[in-house]
Amino acid sequence: MKKILFALSLLALISTTSCGTKKKIAELEKQNKDCQDLLNSTTVKLNLCLTEKAAMSSQVDFLKKNNSDLINNMGNMTTLTTQGATNIEKALETIKEKDLKITRMQDALTKKDSVTLALVTSLKSSVGISDPDIEVNVEKGVVFISIADKLLFKSGSYMVSDRAKEVLAKVAKVINDKPTFECMVEGHTDNVPFTGNAILIDNWDLSVKRSTAIVRVLTKELKVNPAQLIAAGRGEFIPLVENNSADNRSKNRRTRVVILPKIDEFYDMIEKEMKKPTK
Repeated sequence: MKKILFALSLLALISTTSCGTKKKIAELEKQNKDCQDLLNSTTVKLNLCLTEKAAMSSQVDFLKKNNSDLINNMGNMTTLTTQGATNIEKALETIKEKDLKITRMQDALTKKDSVTLALVTSLKSSVGISDPDIEVNVEKGVVFISIADKLLFKSGSYMVSDRAKEVLAKVAKVINDKPTFECMVEGHTDNVPFTGNAILIDNWDLSVKRSTAIVRVLTKELKVNPAQLIAAGRGEFIPLVENNSADNRSKNRRTRVVILPKIDEFYDMIEKEMKKPTK
């Protein structure tokens, strides 16, 4: 009987111990699962943090480089700003110099205009003939004495008349009083074709012969320096008016004495003004 009771007690003890072990194992399995889930979650977070760290490191490197570039650019901008200020200052100086030169040129031109005006007044006074067939005027800064051919020549002729010599004597006086001047004697005709002869072929020939005839009178009879004179024939090609009437053709038949006052001196004056140092 004692043996039976001992066996039953032992069986009960084993049963009780077995149930406690299973419960303990279940708890441990649950704790293990919770730890595994926590590990997995932590691993995911760790990988995300590593990715973000790499991105942040790349951004930090970019910002460092950008900062370095900005510092360099600031240095370059400082240099450029200094250079720009220097260039602007030089440009302003250049503009100032050009303005001064322009002012000097305008002053020289004003002086030339004054000389031209004085010359016209002197010529009109010296010629002293109130005749519509003699004109003294200025065109483009050049002084002209225009003499109608009816005062100088007969129709179709290049022989200078006695009355013409009286007029030319006054022109010669003006030229002789201004030894630095040059004078160009221009012959002009109308558009009526010249029939020609043994000496003259056309209006070109006639205009040139009239010009050289006047030059000969000025030099040989009136003692004008030949070096001051230029003989030129313009033919019919620079008319004053249309050759559509006898009166108009008469106006176009003329001789012009072109006065060139001190042109070289004028250009020398301009050049000297341009070479003056700026203050």
